[in-house]
Amino acid sequence: MKTTTFIFALLISVSAFASDKYTEQMSKHIHAVYTAKSVDEYQSAINALDRIALAEKTKWEPYYYSAFGNLMLATQATEGSKKDSYLDLALAAIEKGKTIQANESELIALEGFVHMIRLTVDPGTRGPQFSGMAMQAFGKALGINPNNPRALALMAQMQFGTAQFFGSSTNEACGMAKKALEQFGSYKIDNPLAPVWGKEMTDELLKQCK
Repeated sequence: MKTTTFIFALLISVSAFASDKYTEQMSKHIHAVYTAKSVDEYQSAINALDRIALAEKTKWEPYYYSAFGNLMLATQATEGSKKDSYLDLALAAIEKGKTIQANESELIALEGFVHMIRLTVDPGTRGPQFSGMAMQAFGKALGINPNNPRALALMAQMQFGTAQFFGSSTNEACGMAKKALEQFGSYKIDNPLAPVWGKEMTDELLKQCK
């Protein structure tokens, strides 16, 4: 009986160590993605996250941040084809993450962000398709978690851009952005690896509101 108890305690200890190691490594590479300044820095962090994803078969976070890194590279690329290639990689990572956690609001919101950036390659041609896909993803993310500030902030961004494109009122989008900013201040989650980005983007959007 004592031997069984000892083995059980040892397994719990090993599991906790593995979990702590995962959190430690992930935190390091998440920080690297958030602070990357060059393509090489982004790529280094993405490669590390992809390796973790291969090792951690039940974790969605490595796929999320790998996708986020590629998405950030897409926003900085100047050629449409290069943007699309980064977005393809981001979407592939998101899809892998969704096979682990199909109803993760953050993954679905990020998917909408991919569609939103895809639209910017050629707004006139891509607008009808990708604006709808982006708004649908943001709506789904908010349906799963109405308090997700990133989903609401991205929806506000999408709506603001659409209103500007058609020369219509941005009041609704600005109201949505204000609500998102409030949510950034109050949003709490237990997961130490949960995304924290988006507040600065919302602040910038609100500067354009009158």
